[in-house]
Amino acid sequence: MDLREAGDSGQVGSRMTAWLARHRPAAFAALGGPGSPEAVRAAELRMGVALPEQVRQWFLAHDIDAGQPHAMAALVERGHPDVLPGGGLLLGLGDVERVRLHLLHTADAVPSGDPEAPSWRGEWVPIVSERDGFHGKFVHASTGTVGSWCEGFAPVECEYASLSAFFEEVADELEGVPPADRSGSGAASARDPLPEGPLRLWARAHGFLVHDRGRVPRHVREAYEASR
Repeated sequence: MDLREAGDSGQVGSRMTAWLARHRPAAFAALGGPGSPEAVRAAELRMGVALPEQVRQWFLAHDIDAGQPHAMAALVERGHPDVLPGGGLLLGLGDVERVRLHLLHTADAVPSGDPEAPSWRGEWVPIVSERDGFHGKFVHASTGTVGSWCEGFAPVECEYASLSAFFEEVADELEGVPPADRSGSGAASARDPLPEGPLRLWARAHGFLVHDRGRVPRHVREAYEASR
């Protein structure tokens, strides 16, 4: 299966948004949207990348920045803070463009030292970030897979097979589904994320016991977020 089609691309994030609508209506309303095809296309042209279909569909349904003016006062101006259990801000189109441009400039100014493993690639589109852009998650524009970056560590690609797969994991956490009860098999399946490299490296360096596969425990995630 083409990774770009993994998951139900017609219902991107529907289980996650349905839970928010029932249990956190204010958080659901703050997701914003719908976005416009013209705004999505304009963002693609400015970035020089074609968004994967699932990412395009997400922004057409929920664009936090839709119809909002930008004060340009912060790198992440309106990231949504009340959706992702593991922390980080869900980005609207405007924040996506700013974070991506910031990371490209940073990669040019401070090269990784390994030309085969740059700290940021042009085909990566951020979808989650903390306020200053030090860590977050991105979608690969060519494959639709989801990876992560963290300042001081090498980026990790293909943590999830698609944006739908990532949002399914978020829905599991929101609903309190135990990791052992979550479906999916094989690397980057729709419900089975690959190891979260930067977070695991940080955890082991700080004395936490984490396994090579499966979700990193919530208390470790919270400690990591507090350290940032």
